Amino acid sequence: MTTSFWINGELKTLDVDPKKPLLWVLREELSLTGTKFGCGISQCGACTIHVNGKANRSCLLPVGQVEGKQVTTIEGLGTRSGEQHPLQKAWIEHQVPQCGYCQSGQLMSAAALLDEIPKPSDADIDLAMQGNICRCGMYGRIRQAIKSAAINPADEEVSSATKTDHG
Repeated sequence: MTTSFWINGELKTLDVDPKKPLLWVLREELSLTGTKFGCGISQCGACTIHVNGKANRSCLLPVGQVEGKQVTTIEGLGTRSGEQHPLQKAWIEHQVPQCGYCQSGQLMSAAALLDEIPKPSDADIDLAMQGNICRCGMYGRIRQAIKSAAINPADEEVSSATKTDHG
């Protein structure tokens, strides 16, 4: 059966079983291997992608359910000009990556959070990131990276100007 959907801004039409999990279509049919297979039961978050801007687990999501929709993988998270997403920069700055296996899923969940809540509280972060397992235990660094990426550069300029003017 033919299925068409947008992947990282590009329309793709594939002849695949509509029940095949999107994860395997991404990895096997489209060679987008940044999305990882972790548990296979939608519990660990390694396979997280965006469907129409919302975080979804791709290991159990049938490709037929994304017909005509916008799908974004870790390969499409940065800008069209090749610049990294602010979260990717923050991940490096806060030394989040250890083994790296969970990183694409963690980043995709965090990006969906910031799209929905630009200035998340700790509770917002905890709720959005629950179910994204990091075997290396980098949860504190992940939270700091998310908070760092949520800071608007204009806010930092105002904060710096205030410190200079008053201190």
